[in-house]
Amino acid sequence: MAQAWTQARHPTDVSEATIRRIGTADLRAALREGWQDFRSIPTQLMFLCVLYPIVGLVAARAFSGGDMVPLLWPLVAGLSLVGPVAAIGLYEISRRREAGEPVSWLTAFAVLRHPNLANIVMLGILVMVLFVAWVGVARWIWDHTLGELPVTSFGDVLNAAFTTPEGHRLLLLGNGAGFLFALLVLVLTVVSAPMLIDRRVGIGPAIQASIQACLANPGPMVLWGLIVAALLAIGSVPAFIGLAVVMPVLGHATWHLYRRLVR
Repeated sequence: MAQAWTQARHPTDVSEATIRRIGTADLRAALREGWQDFRSIPTQLMFLCVLYPIVGLVAARAFSGGDMVPLLWPLVAGLSLVGPVAAIGLYEISRRREAGEPVSWLTAFAVLRHPNLANIVMLGILVMVLFVAWVGVARWIWDHTLGELPVTSFGDVLNAAFTTPEGHRLLLLGNGAGFLFALLVLVLTVVSAPMLIDRRVGIGPAIQASIQACLANPGPMVLWGLIVAALLAIGSVPAFIGLAVVMPVLGHATWHLYRRLVR
């Protein structure tokens, strides 16, 4: 496996990368190719086995009452923050399919032997720090809006959020903070995460390339973020089961978006 990576044509200097300008047609093409990758190598069972038990435990704990109730939605929404790193294995599947190499769903685990694993882990730690920070901010917003409300179910939270002035402030502040965190993660990872698979570069230059790509394509990248948010919301509706399809498709699509952004 290591030999295959050694022989692959992976540039080692991020300065060799050329940031391209893209349009909405590129976003549609990335999604279409992501769907094709998913159909070719379905990974929904893998996501169901890993993701669904975690979400199910969090949801069960929250719906049973207690301190987890106000954090149910922030925790679920936080999936979009960890998604770029969680999809690392999917980038490798897409990379190999693009190169015409044999692949299977087990290819996703090959990244555990990737030569750039240390930098991939560092990016994962950064994303997890941002995820924990988001949950902390969400808790602070709750404490300073509806924190005095005695809640026994998630239904109580929803009712208070939409029918009280404090709840309206919660929605305003929470959605605003969530948008900023999601935007930050998008800017830092949309190129850097797949680049760490594609090129032997450090985390710093990879993040720099990601920032440059977003600055060069502000409109398309904002639209991409909205598409990701909308698809994750749709996938969450049927008891989160749809995420087992939405998340891998978005993972593959992110690889193809990266290939359009960086040459």
